[in-house]
Amino acid sequence: MADKKTETLPRKTYELELLRLQTELVKLQEWVRAEGARLVVIFEGRDAAGKGGTIKRVTEHLNPRVARIAALPKPTERERTQWYFQRYAEHLPAAGEIVLFDRSWYNRAGVEHVMGFCTKEEYQLFLRQCPIFERMLVEDGILLRKYWFSVSDAMQQERFRRRLEDPLRRWKLSPMDLESITHWEAYSRAKDEMLVHTDVSEAPWYIVESDDKRRARLNMIAHLLGSVPYHDVTPPVLELPARPASTGYERPPRDLQTYVPDHAAGL
Repeated sequence: MADKKTETLPRKTYELELLRLQTELVKLQEWVRAEGARLVVIFEGRDAAGKGGTIKRVTEHLNPRVARIAALPKPTERERTQWYFQRYAEHLPAAGEIVLFDRSWYNRAGVEHVMGFCTKEEYQLFLRQCPIFERMLVEDGILLRKYWFSVSDAMQQERFRRRLEDPLRRWKLSPMDLESITHWEAYSRAKDEMLVHTDVSEAPWYIVESDDKRRARLNMIAHLLGSVPYHDVTPPVLELPARPASTGYERPPRDLQTYVPDHAAGL
């Protein structure tokens, strides 16, 4: 295991395979749309485990009208009075859609439980209801895939440090993320308990080792593609039409419009 943590997949190998897998994701998307399938992919894991980067690579070449990301903020006061799964159910896909949950209803089994944002009774109720809820989704025909991104404590600490030092990634770090360092074992116990109750045959968990982000992305995408029985969908035949002859239209003078300054000219 120690050797795997130190090996980093070469960038060229990673980029070539990522492009191949992303091409397959486009095929998967077209199959979902043509078949009217409904695909839900849940991304969970520790802070800085690489969920966001993987989601970005999954959706990079997909149609946002077909594949969308559900990243819900903290619940409103009204939502706190609803059935817990209610606000998540609103984001489930219709026919021909893919929804990627960047964190999901499993917030209750993780941060809410560990940080005391829910009662013990609410937590226990979640553990009882979650498998029932997910079985209902699967029985209704939804393709449900659940991925847990696993990162070591040393790698998480290193990624937090990089975020603190990088102004482009500083926004990814919140006070709640930093608290996860001091609650490492509590989060570990919460994850173990979550798996005991929700790793069911109808909706199993798949663990993604993510100390090497490149490997994690490729492994997760490849597994997703291999778990869905998609196939090539013959696209419609499209041809560029002939441009019609001019009917005398003349563009207005440029000085009548406000143009963006040519910033690039000064580079």
